[in-house]
Amino acid sequence: MKINVYYGGRGLLDDPTLYVLNKMEDVLRELRVSIERYNIYEHKNEIATLPQTFKDANGIILATTIEWLGIGGYMQQFLDSCWLYGDKEKISQTYMQPIVMSTTYGEREGEMTLSNAWEILGGLPCSGVCGYVEDLAEFKANKEYSLIIEKKAENLYRTISQKIKSLPNSNLAVKQSVLRTQQLNLTPQESEQLSKYVSDDTYVKQQKEDIEELASMFKDLLGQTDTENDVLYVKEFESHYVPVEDFSASYSFIVEGMKKPLYVASNQGELTVHYGEEENIDVVAKLNGEIMQSIIDGRMTFQRAFMSGAMTAKGNFKTLRMLDQIFVF
Repeated sequence: MKINVYYGGRGLLDDPTLYVLNKMEDVLRELRVSIERYNIYEHKNEIATLPQTFKDANGIILATTIEWLGIGGYMQQFLDSCWLYGDKEKISQTYMQPIVMSTTYGEREGEMTLSNAWEILGGLPCSGVCGYVEDLAEFKANKEYSLIIEKKAENLYRTISQKIKSLPNSNLAVKQSVLRTQQLNLTPQESEQLSKYVSDDTYVKQQKEDIEELASMFKDLLGQTDTENDVLYVKEFESHYVPVEDFSASYSFIVEGMKKPLYVASNQGELTVHYGEEENIDVVAKLNGEIMQSIIDGRMTFQRAFMSGAMTAKGNFKTLRMLDQIFVF
């Protein structure tokens, strides 16, 4: 039998969780159990790959210390990696015992967090160990506490060796009905490869550089599109312009999808057409590109577009009616 231990504390000398772990490991070794401990803080750059170490384990121990609030960042990252990259089929056959010791309030909540997380992952939880330790020396000297810890280790061994079943729980139902869409649909081999990529800083850095390069390329393409948009409709207005003497007016067409308005001005028979903001506009019209194209193609007039509501306008309406006279499409 092999049991892996995943310790999510900071490795402090006076950490009560380490004392409990050492006691339990001694008992399990006497029972001829192979123990391998992973201090998550020592693997903080490759936490994503740790779930792959479940392969040859019959059971695991998740141990952490409550120092101020919750199970701590290292353990939370490890559980996230189990959810994202862990082999769910292997997890479903793996027993887990939570060990949560605290130097402040919250050890029971921490134990329940680990149990709930493992159940939602589909694993098999065992009865855990939790306790509050104010004075570590006094805690170590208490023989009754030591006996409780030893019994918990024996229970873990018995549960795994006898493959003791537990009653169904609602966490499994939650996973099936609510959380099923959150998982990546990957094979165990793909999950393992992905976890290696995620933990590889060089690979992640290269991916970021590639994304930045693609973003830069698309910006250049968008820049070219903006350049093309700057001449859209301009030639059509210029080629269909009919000069009218003694008439001056300026128009601003706000076309949906265009970043800048189209400025059209007729001044005593001279035409100006370009994109941009201008002051002292006589008529401001708003329409979409489809309506503008229909007008340019001769399938609709400016007056008809306005009367039907396809184009909205504000300003001098006499000047608006002149559009169909100075631009004959």
